[in-house]
Amino acid sequence: MSEQMMHSTQSSSLADILEKVLDKGIVIAGDIQIKIADVELLTIKIRLLVCSVDKAMEMGINWWQTDSFLCSKEQEAEKEQKIIDLEKEIAVLKA
Repeated sequence: MSEQMMHSTQSSSLADILEKVLDKGIVIAGDIQIKIADVELLTIKIRLLVCSVDKAMEMGINWWQTDSFLCSKEQEAEKEQKIIDLEKEIAVLKA
């Protein structure tokens, strides 16, 4: 009997798979616990979300917009100025 190589009729390239994952999103979650004699020594919670920025924004995830490490100095200065302006408005409303 001769062995024949079977080919998939629907092949997906890595780009196609990545596009689907980014469009729909994928969540990987897991916990690692280390215990000795019922005493918990270490717990690591792993949560990974892979999706496009648009999908993340649709789900209400936008932490990168307020992370000072990821923002430029100009954006940070604008935010600080907005806070100062809001504090002034609050002071005026209280008076």
